[in-house]
Amino acid sequence: MTVDNLPADSIEPNPIIDPQITSQAETNAGVARATGVLALGNVGSRILGLVREIVIANLFGASAAVEAFNVAILVPKNVYDLLIGGHVNGAIIPVLSEIVEVKGKDELWRLVSILLSMVTIVLALLVLLLELGAPLVVSVIGAGFDEYTTNLAINLLRITSPALIFMGLFAIISGALYALKVFLWPAFATMMFNGAIVVIALLFSPAPRFVLAASADAIHTLPVWTSARPGSGIVVVAVGWVIGSIAYLLLQLPGLRDAKLRFTLIWRNPALRTIAMLYVPVMFSLILDTLVVRLFSYNLASRSEIVGAIGIMNWGTTLIQFPQGLVATAISIAILPTLSRQAALINQSETAHETLSDENKVAFKETLGIGVRLALALIIPAAVGLYVLATPIIVLIFQHGAFNADATFATTIVLRLYLFGLPFAAIDLLLVYAFYARQDTLTPAVVGFGSLTCYMLVAIALFPRYGLYSLMIADSVKHVVHTLTSAYLLNRRVNGLGDRRLWLTLTKTLFAAIIMGGVAYVSLNNLDSVFDGGGLLNELLLVVACGGLSGLAFVVVASILKVEEWRWITNLVLSRLRR
Repeated sequence: MTVDNLPADSIEPNPIIDPQITSQAETNAGVARATGVLALGNVGSRILGLVREIVIANLFGASAAVEAFNVAILVPKNVYDLLIGGHVNGAIIPVLSEIVEVKGKDELWRLVSILLSMVTIVLALLVLLLELGAPLVVSVIGAGFDEYTTNLAINLLRITSPALIFMGLFAIISGALYALKVFLWPAFATMMFNGAIVVIALLFSPAPRFVLAASADAIHTLPVWTSARPGSGIVVVAVGWVIGSIAYLLLQLPGLRDAKLRFTLIWRNPALRTIAMLYVPVMFSLILDTLVVRLFSYNLASRSEIVGAIGIMNWGTTLIQFPQGLVATAISIAILPTLSRQAALINQSETAHETLSDENKVAFKETLGIGVRLALALIIPAAVGLYVLATPIIVLIFQHGAFNADATFATTIVLRLYLFGLPFAAIDLLLVYAFYARQDTLTPAVVGFGSLTCYMLVAIALFPRYGLYSLMIADSVKHVVHTLTSAYLLNRRVNGLGDRRLWLTLTKTLFAAIIMGGVAYVSLNNLDSVFDGGGLLNELLLVVACGGLSGLAFVVVASILKVEEWRWITNLVLSRLRR
């Protein structure tokens, strides 16, 4: 398949031929603009999120203060994801969009008023329970904490809990704005949230006096430098978390200029039942993730002998999310509309007993095949590059201030263990979206339950020997199990996964990535002494030089091997630049 045979969505229709095509062309243009805004907001959010982690790492390092803070923000985040966050894409936006289309804006604002009133009351009660039950919550999550860390986490949780109310209100308002096709304000909200935390932490955190935290007899514990007064400093960051949640709620106000909102205790509306019914398929997976797996991971990490284990785990996760979010998520969202339409055509053809069903099935598999091949061509070199250059990248981003070389060493191991599962996670997201396109949310939930069970069993079995690192090994095993199971089930249901050149693309990309990794390794060993003077500039130059040389090596080898997916990417980029 050449670049000219990409899915029909990528071909611009001629509006002179058919008025219906004109309407579709306008729709496509609107979707493209919205996607561009959301993508820009996503990139900015991830960058500022990384800056937030850099600031926290530099101010407090892998310390007890960071452990306590991570527990304090975990609880509001988990409650938000479980009660509100999962509703937005799965239930709230579809229902609100239908109401706008069928009944108009006045009915939309009536329903939004009910939702906002419900969320305010329910979350206020939950915040009160968290304030009173903070000691019990912290004792469950941080079972391995010492007395100082436990008390600090309790105080921080009582500070961060009110953020839950503002996060919930934001979710409802952003859902309403999306339904009205207002994308700008929600897209950049998380940037405001992270930016507020960064500014407050930098302006108001007390200057730390560094002391060695590890005692002389704790030779198996990583020595870290930490502030003499970590509690007072991390409290500022917790306050920044609450202020940030208020800021990103306030950012939505310009989009609500014409809104007719009021507080109400009359909660009778048939749309509420629809929202609840739509949310049922997602609830099971969210409960597992937020109330079982996350708490399990934090609890196990808190028992590790590595000081600052939870913070180190989160920093590794932050780094792994960049390629996963910018490659896998982007491709999945790009192909989902086409897959959904093709799946709908399959159902219509089969219902009408038409021969077009087979053609649509082929189209569905070809679209999925294109997505998988593109993901392989992008995620494999990203994983190899991150693996080889993990240490200089972590030094550049984190190793400043209180974040020392020992923390860099531990974070490097965490990141490299996560990377083994990254290619599988990227492909798995595409397969899950293929199930969603077929209106099947049950299968991914069942497969997810099996893979999460596998994750917990592997982590428990390996923890006595590998400690914190058992969680990363288990995470990679989880992605492998989930991907292979999903691929097997989807392959049986659609009779193949599309283009038979998947294995050819995988082989060529792997070979080019191995050459790239070798170039990265050799250049790192030779250039490390050249840029050994220390300082941010030398660290940056080392990463840029090694990354540039290895990236160039991959492109050259991929061109020689004629990796077709890279030719698609090159042609698409060049076509955009010529416009």
